[in-house]
Amino acid sequence: MSENNLQRFHVGPRLSEAAVFNGVVYLAGMVPERGDTDIRGQTQDVLAQIDQRLAECGSDKTRLLRVQIYLSDIREIGAMNEVWDAWVAAGHTPPRATVQAALGNSDWKIEVIATAAQS
Repeated sequence: MSENNLQRFHVGPRLSEAAVFNGVVYLAGMVPERGDTDIRGQTQDVLAQIDQRLAECGSDKTRLLRVQIYLSDIREIGAMNEVWDAWVAAGHTPPRATVQAALGNSDWKIEVIATAAQS
């Protein structure tokens, strides 16, 4: 396969926020831009970032192939799911895993990794 099939978006010194290869969009772990909100606010923030990155890469949430959700406190899964359920496209719910994990910043309550097909 040619390197020409690979595109990277929002490339930084440590990571790219997204990469596309052979029609598949791979997102880095999306974390809240603000750490001073509750789980609902942080989830809305992260899901909006996912919408934005997917759009930049020629995809959207109806094309999600897999989602991994990391919560700093699994007891907040109910509140997170309320926001998730309002966001996810009916009939297009992706395979998903949700686990508790120590996140890279103590203010973060959520981190989400997503993979999607391009439109």
